[in-house]
Amino acid sequence: MYSYDTEVSELAENVVSVNVGPSHPAMHGTLRVKLQLAGEKVLACEQEIGFLHTGFEKLGEHHSFNQFITVTDRMNYLSPLNNNIGYALAVEELLGIEVPRRGQVIRTILAEMSRIADHIFCVGLMTMDLGAFSSVLWTMIEREKLYDIFEATTGTRLTTSYTRVGGLAFDLPEGFEARTRQIMDTCEQTLGQLRDSFVNNKIFLDRTQGVGVITKDQALSFGLSGPVARASGVPLDQRAYRPYLVYPELDFSVPLHEEGDCLARYLIRIDELEQSIAMVRQALKLLEPGPINHESAKRILPSKDLVYRDMESLIHHFKVVMPGQDHGIHPPKAELYSSTEAPNGELGFFLVSDGSHSAYRMRVRSPSFYNYQLLSHILPGHMVSDLVAILGSMNVIAGELDR
Repeated sequence: MYSYDTEVSELAENVVSVNVGPSHPAMHGTLRVKLQLAGEKVLACEQEIGFLHTGFEKLGEHHSFNQFITVTDRMNYLSPLNNNIGYALAVEELLGIEVPRRGQVIRTILAEMSRIADHIFCVGLMTMDLGAFSSVLWTMIEREKLYDIFEATTGTRLTTSYTRVGGLAFDLPEGFEARTRQIMDTCEQTLGQLRDSFVNNKIFLDRTQGVGVITKDQALSFGLSGPVARASGVPLDQRAYRPYLVYPELDFSVPLHEEGDCLARYLIRIDELEQSIAMVRQALKLLEPGPINHESAKRILPSKDLVYRDMESLIHHFKVVMPGQDHGIHPPKAELYSSTEAPNGELGFFLVSDGSHSAYRMRVRSPSFYNYQLLSHILPGHMVSDLVAILGSMNVIAGELDR
């Protein structure tokens, strides 16, 4: 007669400890997972965040407010523009200023394009981890097209550092709108291929359906956000819950799934990609000529063109950049928490200002840090091969885990 206690005692006699990562192709970074296995069945799991030793939060307390923008690129290297924009918005809230409308529209467009680049590569990597290699090449092609646009706009492909406190580094390049519309069309075709190839694929369904289930209560109690939480039925999206930039003017919905398994997390990203493409098309229609930077010359970096040929702009540039109590940006003494919707979920910055040119205290709410903590609660009872599907569906980025 079957007995659960007998099964557990038999399994405990043959327990093997196995390390997965950090040098493992499915770990996606510096992650390390320690498993207790009985055969291929996971009895216990303990995850580590790895060691990047970047110290983002401490750097934010020593760098000036504009200098820290380059650090935000490294938090999530798959969608640095979302980090640039989220941080700049937090400092601008602290200063009590708002970017002109053209700057807000540009930020919205680039935030959604960066979300597309992140989501589409995530679903490609997930399918590759489960054995389908061609699909990751489809998604890489689309991501490279988006990176071409980012390079033309920001000057770089990966570490964009595009925002400035109170505005943007540059205006959009010539032909931006036409190229963006063209890329949105090809992204839409690739999404159709991803749906057709996997939604009815028995191997893919067997590897993802009912695997790594996160209930709605678990998602809420662990503070999950983004696609991982919305795949478990939590209708939280900062773009709708706490609207910023020009999102209130866009017509979009927040996709939801109730199953909470790997398949739901795959499908929610496909649904959100469709929404982001629609939002980019809508935002492009809102683009109008105008300034991209706030008018305050004592707080905002002037454009390089002006610095090179105008004495007043050269003086303002030095006054904003130089450290010291008589120079630089000095927000009033205050503390503030500001959040935006990054591709992996709620990206928050808690800033404490003591009136100096850098933050007195800075803490970052990075979404992967919260999502990753649940792994040890949902993995036991699964097969070791399910670890690959679960991690792939969570899109854990090591840069967001760094403390």
